[in-house]
Amino acid sequence: MSRTSASPPTAGSEVSAVPAGSDVSAVKADSALTHGLKQRHLSMIALGGVIGAGLFVGSGAGIASAGPSIVIAYAISGLLVMFVMRMLGEMSAANPASGSFSVHAERAIGPWAGFTAGWAFWVLLCVAVGLEGIGAAKIVTGWLPGTPEWAWVALFMAVFLGTNLAAVKNFGEFEFWFASLKVVAITLFLVLGVLAILGVLPGTDAPGSANLRGDGGFLPNGSNGFIIGLLASVFAYGGLETVTIAAAESENPVRGVAKAVRTAMWRIALFYVGSMAVIVTLVPWDDPKVATVGPFYATLDHLGISGAAEIMNVVILIALLSAMNANIYGASRMACSLVARGQGPKRLGRVSSGVPRNAVLVSSVFGFLCVLLSYWRPDDVFPWLLNMIGAVILVVWIFIAVSQLLLRRRLEREAPEKLVVRMWLFPVGTLLALAAMAGIFLLMLRQPDTRDQLLATGALTVVLAVIGVVRQRRAAAVKN
Repeated sequence: MSRTSASPPTAGSEVSAVPAGSDVSAVKADSALTHGLKQRHLSMIALGGVIGAGLFVGSGAGIASAGPSIVIAYAISGLLVMFVMRMLGEMSAANPASGSFSVHAERAIGPWAGFTAGWAFWVLLCVAVGLEGIGAAKIVTGWLPGTPEWAWVALFMAVFLGTNLAAVKNFGEFEFWFASLKVVAITLFLVLGVLAILGVLPGTDAPGSANLRGDGGFLPNGSNGFIIGLLASVFAYGGLETVTIAAAESENPVRGVAKAVRTAMWRIALFYVGSMAVIVTLVPWDDPKVATVGPFYATLDHLGISGAAEIMNVVILIALLSAMNANIYGASRMACSLVARGQGPKRLGRVSSGVPRNAVLVSSVFGFLCVLLSYWRPDDVFPWLLNMIGAVILVVWIFIAVSQLLLRRRLEREAPEKLVVRMWLFPVGTLLALAAMAGIFLLMLRQPDTRDQLLATGALTVVLAVIGVVRQRRAAAVKN
């Protein structure tokens, strides 16, 4: 990796000092990009990040473990996500950057922190692109049996590679319509669910609280089942960070990110907590279909909606394709920002016609390589990759919280007019969020499956941090 001419601070400098040239290089990187995203694009990107395949499919395992108490689990983790987004919104509105939390971590803690958070997130997004491609291909091969999965993944990759290699407005349009379809789907689901709960949907009777109290009660598997559900709910929220990356390429970055973050708050409660409440009220939590084919399908099937399976397959396919598109975009912009700050190979950050095309290409190729590994090494390398990214989002959230804690006082002192979005109950709210993240780490250590994820993610984080510290010290030595 190349070193930047704008050297970071020496190892003995204060953590709150802004690294020399870091803001300048970040601004230069973003000025080379176009500003083709409109407010409607940002709003839908924020919504698209909320409504993902994790909600439609992954929530089934949480319900099977926690029972009706999954509603409380999603409410708790949703509150944490609201705090994280508020912190990130505060920093991004004050200093919009395509590197988002990586830039903020570099400004607050030092170049090694920006390096670690940025590249860990890049790996997460690239592997996620491959996983989403595999999931989408499985749905299509179910409709067209006999066609190879890898060919469908390659087709999806080619489409979104082309989308992201073109102007950013193309990405914005794709995400706008993808997110619009997901919003319509989840809204219709909630409307049907509420009507059924009230007993006014034709052909259904009001269930009352029978499913909330029966089959073991509200907490059927005790505290251990609730913890498993809580951990599942935490990682279902990943994806909201993309809107702060995209804000740097919007017409009005400050206003755009501020509005998108604010409106995302109540939508989290509505879509996640609301849908969980509808599902466990209408369907017994231990219905096998909840875990095997998904809670949304199980609910629609319970209500007698004809073609429920195909309806949910279409919705899930849209969610997966939307996530692929957004993750290729986010990975390429994060890589471009890192390179502009001297944190990666220069050729990767080359911008052509306002698009970091090399970064788009490399990110897509890395994602497709993960797909090939799922076929070539399904028993060792691929599971290791999955474990490695398992808790990356939690590591990113910790960097966000620490950065906001350090940068807020500096903003109040040096540029209070930039505090367009303010973190709630600062500094108590930030410290509570950090304590909650530490608690999640401890809970992950208690569970065998999540323990492996935590250890693998910890290894990745330590390796990146060591590389980042070494690079920072070398750059400081060159400067001196």
